[in-house]
Order: sequence, then C-alpha cells, then structure tokens
Amino acid sequence: MNNSTSFSRRRWMAGAFGIACFSNRGLLADYLYPSPSLTEGPFYPNKMPLDQDNDLILINDSITPAVGEITHLTGRVLSTSGEPIRNATVEIWQCDANAVYLHTRDSAGKQDQQDKNFQGFGRFETASTGEYRFRTIKPVPYPGRPAGHIHAKVKVGGREVLTTQIFVRGAVGNARDGVYRSAGDLIDRELVTTDFTPIADSKIGELAATFDFVIGRTPDDRDFPANRRGDR
Repeated sequence: MNNSTSFSRRRWMAGAFGIACFSNRGLLADYLYPSPSLTEGPFYPNKMPLDQDNDLILINDSITPAVGEITHLTGRVLSTSGEPIRNATVEIWQCDANAVYLHTRDSAGKQDQQDKNFQGFGRFETASTGEYRFRTIKPVPYPGRPAGHIHAKVKVGGREVLTTQIFVRGAVGNARDGVYRSAGDLIDRELVTTDFTPIADSKIGELAATFDFVIGRTPDDRDFPANRRGDR
C-alpha cells in the first residue's frame, strides 16, 4: 500500500468512525473527516520572500540547497464529499534546520544561525485535480515546540478556509507538544499526522510525505469559523 493510499484509507476510516461515534460533529453525507484547524502561531512571514514558489530548498537561481532532510510533500485539497477543490492556494511555512523562522521577530536575532538558503515559505495553486506539491525539509523541533511541524494555510477565492499544522508520525516529541495535544481526540491528532517515508531510489536520502487537506465547509459558507492564533 503506497503512502497516499494508506493516508486516504486512514482518513476514510476516521471519518466513518467519527460519524458513527460523534454524529454531532459532522453530517452523515460527509465521508471524509474535515482537517482540524490548529493555531497559526506568531511566525507567519511578516515580510514575504521574493521567491514564493513551491521549492523551499533552492532560492531563485541559487545552486546551494538548504540544509535538512529533503522532503517531497504532496497531497490534495478536497471537500468532505471527496471532490477536488481547484484554484485553492496552499501555503506552507516552517523553521529551517537550525530552528529559525523567516519572520523577523525570530530571525532578526539569529542571523548567524539562520540558513539563508532555506526559503521558509512557499505557495501552490491547485488545478482541477486539487493536487499540490512542495519540496521542503523534514520539520525539526525547537525549544517550546518538541514536535517538528509544518504550518499550512489553505485559501479559496482569496479567503482563508483552513489553517493547520502537519506533524511527523512517530516523532518522540509529539506527546509532549502542546499544540499537538490540543488538536482534540485521537481522530483529530491522526488527521494532522503523516508518515515521512524514505524514497527508495533516492541517492541523497530524500523523504516523501502525503497530506490531504479536507475542507469542512464549502468556500461559500460565510460563517466559516476564524482560525485560532497564538501558539507557534
């Protein structure tokens, strides 16, 4: 079973289990469980990099890659009925391998520590299949956040419909991470966690991770709840 199939099956099973046991949390017509919202944190870039593409490993025409375990992060943006959402903008941001964010509040005092070859932020617009892809690094823990994580935001029609975080399955710091624990029950924590799997034929130790964003309400719902902010 490949990574994508395994994740989709887990999400379907979580949705079925959630509908059966927590019927007040979703409509019976929904067969994919919505992605949980998690805090944006304080380090969404306050100054956007000139290069905002989906390759966070190389900046512009540089030939020097970022430090870290190169990870190919792919997935889809879906409705709870499983329909792909086209023209959705997926944004990700994370600290570099030295635990420095792009945001000047974090990076200003860590100039010597910061990996200047890591883009720190990227975006990708989905096509008709709802698919997205990024090349980034495996997230690392840092003081205050023992679980490595990738921040993610999904926008449809210029409006934010989801802010969440992506965690590494099996990471020892997950159980001690306040944001991970705040995700909710076991179902919610499962839906913000994915495998970072070695690519068999990679000569440089690259990883692959698959993560689907399932939007719990349609982009036209004007009462979509605001995302929580505060933690990093």
